[in-house]
Amino acid sequence: MKPSVNILISGGGTGGHIYPAIAIANELKKRHAHANFLFVGAKGRMEMEKVPQAGFPIEGLWITGIQRKLTLKNMLFPIKLVSSLVRANTIIKKFKPTVVIGTGGFASGPTLQMANRRNIPTLVQEQNSYPGVTNKLLGKKAGRICVAYDGLERYFPKDKIVKTGNPVRQDLLNVNTYRDEALQHYGLNPSLKTILVIGGSLGARAINQLLEREVKWLLEQGVQVVWQTGKFYYETYKTFEELRGVVVKEYIQRMDLAYAAADIIISRAGASSISELCLVGKPVVFIPSPNVAEDHQTKNAMAVVDKEGGLLLKEREIDRFQAVFSELLSDEAKQVHLGKNIRKLALPKATEHIADEVDKLMGF
Repeated sequence: MKPSVNILISGGGTGGHIYPAIAIANELKKRHAHANFLFVGAKGRMEMEKVPQAGFPIEGLWITGIQRKLTLKNMLFPIKLVSSLVRANTIIKKFKPTVVIGTGGFASGPTLQMANRRNIPTLVQEQNSYPGVTNKLLGKKAGRICVAYDGLERYFPKDKIVKTGNPVRQDLLNVNTYRDEALQHYGLNPSLKTILVIGGSLGARAINQLLEREVKWLLEQGVQVVWQTGKFYYETYKTFEELRGVVVKEYIQRMDLAYAAADIIISRAGASSISELCLVGKPVVFIPSPNVAEDHQTKNAMAVVDKEGGLLLKEREIDRFQAVFSELLSDEAKQVHLGKNIRKLALPKATEHIADEVDKLMGF
């Protein structure tokens, strides 16, 4: 690999966009030691912290999404968009990328749009079963579209689609082999079932409020709980750790240990989370966020539920939690059935396959 090969990656806003981008960068760095890397993110978003921590430089754009209600932020959006397009164009002119990769998030749109205008090869990594408007537009000129679900030819040119799956943490491949270490790490009782509750890196209000109401009921069912609140909610709920059998964390650094300790998982239905849960192969109750574009989390969850790989509990049906959960807890055969079926959907080599497609675009 020549030193002049430059790889530009844009993705962020949430961990679901950032960590896949970092995983792809790390795989390409292993293959091409002399390549130059640059990330483009949105100013003020978590990628501006997480990407440098992973060892890569990043530039920020002044860009946000459109709010669903009429706000001053929406009035500023056209100005921010123009500013971001100009800034992205400047970054591209200076960095001279060989290829540009977009994993989603606010900054991804302007960056790939300007790369497409300059006829630089682009790759869109679409994580969801239902793509957003930006990726649908970017996909028209992208050289390759890497997807994780079937049926996306409805939204993208069929000849550009490659089903690779979403990048996942490779330390999840054999989580059950260190269950004892995981239970010890969290101070859990090995004779009790463990419920892992995850609402995303920033947290999920509805799931946290559900646990606030139901955690004592769960303890009465003879289980213990590992509860990730997210950074926005930790101060509100950290006192629940005073309850015997409850572990409360703002953010779980060692997800491999959390998954290893879990017997049943309650989770949002972000694309990256689902890809990880498929690898882990344990029964999951999905509570999708309804506050996302095109309700794509529900569509993500249904792609698993339709294959009997998980259960769906919508936020508007959250009063059914005790009925759904008590039935699952009492049915060991169903737990095994769900775990086996979700594992069948795993695509563990996704990162390598995406990197293969990037190499093809670069002519390697």
